[in-house]
Amino acid sequence: MKKVVVFAGSNSVKSINKELAIYASSLLDNVKISVLDLNDFELPIYGIDEEMNNGIPKNARTLLEVIHSADGIILSLAEHNGNFSSVFKNTYDWMSRIQQKLWNNIPMLLMATSPGGRGGASVLSIAKLGFPHMGGTIIADFSLPSFSENFKDGGIINEVYNEQLKEAVQKFNSSL
Repeated sequence: MKKVVVFAGSNSVKSINKELAIYASSLLDNVKISVLDLNDFELPIYGIDEEMNNGIPKNARTLLEVIHSADGIILSLAEHNGNFSSVFKNTYDWMSRIQQKLWNNIPMLLMATSPGGRGGASVLSIAKLGFPHMGGTIIADFSLPSFSENFKDGGIINEVYNEQLKEAVQKFNSSL
């Protein structure tokens, strides 16, 4: 059975991106889901001095191993000031010091959501441009605007957005 790693680029305990990622994973067929939480992989702030003095943290290695053990990745990115959240960027930086092409060409469903009407469009655009240079194989992407208006009780209630996500999930599922 194929394994899919699911996580959000957020350290919020009430992450709307984690909710979206888990919902998307529930639409997959015949896969083993492994939901990760970046809070379980705490890391010091990346800097060359930190790396030179203390080496690469075990949590960065462990997380990268978990990602590399997967047949697919579902990642929903939080957007902070139009960019990656600081916790995700820090994690991403540490993992790239272990392996530059950190996504290892594993098929990805890349998503974002936000409370606003753009649905994390800026961070999604940044990731779609940058991840391929880091070994990212983005099979499909999805953005959900106005999270609190369109997501209730563990699912997307807007049928148009729900169908868009189902199409993206199906495309991703077919790549596994």
